[in-house]
Amino acid sequence: MTRGRLGALLVAVVPTAFIVVLFAWPVGALIRRAVSESDAGVVELLRRTHAADLLGFTLYQAAASTVLSILVAVPIVWLIARVRIPGSMLLMVVVTVPFVLPTVVVGVAFRALLGGPLAFLGIDSGLWPILLAHAFLNVAVVARIVGAAWRSLDPRLAEAARTLGAGRARAFAGVVVPRLMPAIGAAAALVFLFCSTSFGVIIILGNGEIRTLETEIYTQAIGYFRIPEAVALSMLQIVVVVAALLVTRVVSDPGAADGARPTETRFTPHRWQWLPVTAALVWTLAVLVGPIAVLALRSVRPSADGAWTLDGYRSLTDSVNGVTPLQTLRYSLTTAALAMVIALVVGLLAAVSMYRSRGVWSVAGNVVATIPLGISAVTLGFGYLLVLANLPAQVAASPLVIPSVQALIAIPIVVRIAVPALASIPDRLRQAAATLGAGPLRVFLTVDLPMIGRSLGAAGGFAFVMALGEFGATSFLARADTTTLPVLIGSALNRPGAENLATAMAASMLLVAVTTLAVLAVELVRPRTGALL
Repeated sequence: MTRGRLGALLVAVVPTAFIVVLFAWPVGALIRRAVSESDAGVVELLRRTHAADLLGFTLYQAAASTVLSILVAVPIVWLIARVRIPGSMLLMVVVTVPFVLPTVVVGVAFRALLGGPLAFLGIDSGLWPILLAHAFLNVAVVARIVGAAWRSLDPRLAEAARTLGAGRARAFAGVVVPRLMPAIGAAAALVFLFCSTSFGVIIILGNGEIRTLETEIYTQAIGYFRIPEAVALSMLQIVVVVAALLVTRVVSDPGAADGARPTETRFTPHRWQWLPVTAALVWTLAVLVGPIAVLALRSVRPSADGAWTLDGYRSLTDSVNGVTPLQTLRYSLTTAALAMVIALVVGLLAAVSMYRSRGVWSVAGNVVATIPLGISAVTLGFGYLLVLANLPAQVAASPLVIPSVQALIAIPIVVRIAVPALASIPDRLRQAAATLGAGPLRVFLTVDLPMIGRSLGAAGGFAFVMALGEFGATSFLARADTTTLPVLIGSALNRPGAENLATAMAASMLLVAVTTLAVLAVELVRPRTGALL
């Protein structure tokens, strides 16, 4: 075996081992437990849980959420792709923050919004709040992917169509939209994936009336402790996730862009042009800032007819099971930082391996690396409990357990940012370094890493905020001294009393503030082109 092949093998071994240990092992442990406890086949288990109905509704609400997300994002995509205005960086922060907010915070925000200023709509729980919350969460996916694709299009094509007599609308519909379809399809597939595995939003806003595959997995596993039924539903969900990932891969046509570095196609608004720009800005603020503003209001006035108070924020220093919310935040920041480092190392190695792979191996690597992003957090959480119960106490109580679990969710984001960054490096630079005697490792350290440094900084920022907000799997592993802030918020919401609600609201605003600062840092370091995913 040559040195190059040995190096490529070693690069692939680390991410493969990480995914096997953190993903395949707990899922396998659940499957073995289910097989040992049940004599029924998978078909019978699915029939008992009414899986066909659950699958149908899960796909329906995910599809409806996807369509709504795209419709809501249209004015925002136009702003990002076509308009040059002061404060564009802040606009990207506003667009991105909802995507990386913990779902439990989003659920709290929409409960406050629909139960407060929008109470007259009478939709404080049920399907519509879930669809609206999903659109709020996923606007960033559509805006970044489609917006980046639009800005990369060669403007001369639309100009040529207009020269031949086509009006603005016809040139846009006939030239621009077809070339944006791969990006729209890729964004839609990812949004569908996220919505089909949504948990926190549905639990908080569904009010027990909405049942999807994810919530039923939780009910079967936690409510009834029917492990075989929960595992059967989890396997069905994995099929949905893999199918969505394959669709994403198919519709993401790398050749859809024009290939050359895009010229500046945005315009600076003048006179009447400020009318549509202002309308789009107002829409953006209403859709993306409105729910957070209501949450901030409710954090100092927990009930609509109650008094103004800072008790929620004062309670952040009060001990809950021996730990204050502020201490929980400190622990959350520490674990998120560790998770970021793990995700960067493992994700970069996976990205290098995938970039060097070709054909079916590249597709398989992409799907395997992305599956943890859409897999059931409940499935993983139960799997971890089973695995850790059979390990030595020193290993089960290791401070690296929770950061590693959080890193598993963040690795797909690192891979999706790092692979295009590696592909953008001109091969002639690597060849020049190799000609001067540099080996593969030195070429990577002296050529690749410096050129993708800003992309890795952005990837690390996104990994940090995603780890900070992880709720599902972490909730299974948290103890009194290892509780993260999203888990504390979830537990506070489940306890009665205005004091607990005020604490949940104040802690949610604390997470919003930290997340916003992290996203602002990402915007400062990220390359000026490219998409989030």
